[in-house]
Amino acid sequence: MAFENKNAEASKAEANDIKTPFKEFVRKFKRQKNAVIALFFILFLAVIAVISYQIVPYGINEYDYSAIMKGPSAAHWFGTDEFGRDLFSRILCGTRISLSVGLLSVTIGAVTGTVLGLLAGYYGGILDSMIMRICDVLLAFPGIILAIAIVAILGSGLYNVIIAVAVFSIPTFARLVRSTTLALKGSVFVQAAHNLGANDARILFRHILPGAIPNIIVQYTMSIGNSILTASSLSFLGLGAQPPTPEWGLLLSNGRNYMMTSWHITLFPGIAIFLTVLAFNLLGDGLRDALDPKLSD
Repeated sequence: MAFENKNAEASKAEANDIKTPFKEFVRKFKRQKNAVIALFFILFLAVIAVISYQIVPYGINEYDYSAIMKGPSAAHWFGTDEFGRDLFSRILCGTRISLSVGLLSVTIGAVTGTVLGLLAGYYGGILDSMIMRICDVLLAFPGIILAIAIVAILGSGLYNVIIAVAVFSIPTFARLVRSTTLALKGSVFVQAAHNLGANDARILFRHILPGAIPNIIVQYTMSIGNSILTASSLSFLGLGAQPPTPEWGLLLSNGRNYMMTSWHITLFPGIAIFLTVLAFNLLGDGLRDALDPKLSD
């Protein structure tokens, strides 16, 4: 009886010691301290984005002409702007806008680029040449210049900013997925699936795409920070969000004329942008190290 109990305990211990891919990823990711801190900060921002309008002490467009451009105080933690509006409340509510723009634009770019990359790498030929030449043209322009050109054509506004950022995100994902597709389409398991009668869609999305997912996740995470920075830059230039929207780049733009007298109007939105972009970049670095099978301890 005791022998059987020992065998059962040994079996449980062996089962717990089995390293599944997910367990291995979690173990590696937990060792990336900066990435873990960044993940918790991003989760905190996500919570703020959801509940911001319920917890802010003042309305985002609540004017107080007796408190115009007041510095940080107990009543207004981040001070007030040129119309007496509470900056703390506006920055909190702007979290939802900035995160939404970043997530939506990169998601559109990632989905479109992934599909184009799969098609280009799998079918090759004229289709591959056409897609890659279009990507080369888009990559020839700096991202912010391309975004400005697209917004100039479509007009200012947040929705057009999302489209602009999505467009210049497409070629990066397309080239990334194409390279993985080229490496995997000649593999044994893909040839076996083809010989068994699997259609092209099944081969692409069931056998090739999973091999590209780790790289897509890393690129997706790091692109969000870049898209938030680009969207803020467009709003700063007057091409993105329009007043009185409490978008972080627009808050920076509103305070640039008062930097010498009311530094807080630009300082706190700038810190919000800086910390958010840094968090996504650190998280992307941590995910890359945790998902890379070549890195072993």
